[in-house]
Amino acid sequence: MIRTVIKGTGSYIPTLIKTNRDFTAHDFYLDNHEKLDKPAEEVIQKFQEITGIEERRYTTEELDAAVIGHEAALQAIKDANIDPESLDQIIVAHNFGVVEKHSIQTDAVPSLASRIKHTLGIKNPKCVAYDILFGCPGWIQGVIQADAFIKAGIAKKCLIVGTETLSRVIDPYDRDSMIFSDGAGACVVEAQDVGEGEKERGILASSTLSHCGEETYYLHMGKSNFPESDPRIRYIKMKGRKVYEYAITHVPQAMKDCLDNCNIDIGEVKKVLIHQANEKLDEGIIKRLFRLYGIRDIPPLIMPMSIHKLGNSSIATVPTLLDLIRKGRLDSHSLNKGDVILMASVGAGMNINAVCYRV
Repeated sequence: MIRTVIKGTGSYIPTLIKTNRDFTAHDFYLDNHEKLDKPAEEVIQKFQEITGIEERRYTTEELDAAVIGHEAALQAIKDANIDPESLDQIIVAHNFGVVEKHSIQTDAVPSLASRIKHTLGIKNPKCVAYDILFGCPGWIQGVIQADAFIKAGIAKKCLIVGTETLSRVIDPYDRDSMIFSDGAGACVVEAQDVGEGEKERGILASSTLSHCGEETYYLHMGKSNFPESDPRIRYIKMKGRKVYEYAITHVPQAMKDCLDNCNIDIGEVKKVLIHQANEKLDEGIIKRLFRLYGIRDIPPLIMPMSIHKLGNSSIATVPTLLDLIRKGRLDSHSLNKGDVILMASVGAGMNINAVCYRV
């Protein structure tokens, strides 16, 4: 039986640290352009209580999403110990393409996958490079696509990259801007023949959902909250309460569906790597997932968190978290051979996905 196995991982964590204290001089406005009638310190304290974010990382001026994506990809290739020329596909997930510093214009021509293939120096024309847009779940969706190509016999080795520079598309007058950060994560997956009697490794199952009714525009591009801003310039906007309600309602069931698809019980799961969107939201999703199994006591250390220091880097959160754990860089968390992990994400579209994987 052919299984898709993760052979290597990599991540790029930007060096520029932006703490909550850095936002105390900001004037925040509501989406109706009224100034928020609260001291910035109070707004920031409430923000940290809800999201868990203490600081976030921004990419330095000379870098962009393609460059940091390349760095994460290079690490993953080295970790997998493969010849880059042997890759059959390069799949790059992002939402905004390349956004130059001091600019709000997105650039995705050529695709980020093509740029990363170019900077990796891969000459093989049969290595197909393409981008996907799927909101924050984009990297996981790239993994699901690679798994499908491998199981269909079309590909044997794939590189999947998630990269984002959200700091360049945020509205500084919107308190939600404090959530977002920059980063990149990547993995190399490979076809592996699992013989009879061997315990199944690799991707065991997946699930994906798209709700495109009224949910479609819960995350969208819109004008600044500042009343005198140029209405032609658009920034990332989020209906926070709507996103929270959507995620808490639909993500736990999608995660259970994924486990059901491979007959894995929640008791077998050692780690749940969920999109680092909001600490309270992620905690709520985990509680509801376990309640679907009639369990109220959540096992300790099952949900690693990176959001406190890295913020929400969208597509990059799950692959970065995976890389940190695999390489022993996240305190108290590790993975051992045979461990079952569940990776899940939710984001713009609105889209949800999950992957069950045995190490």
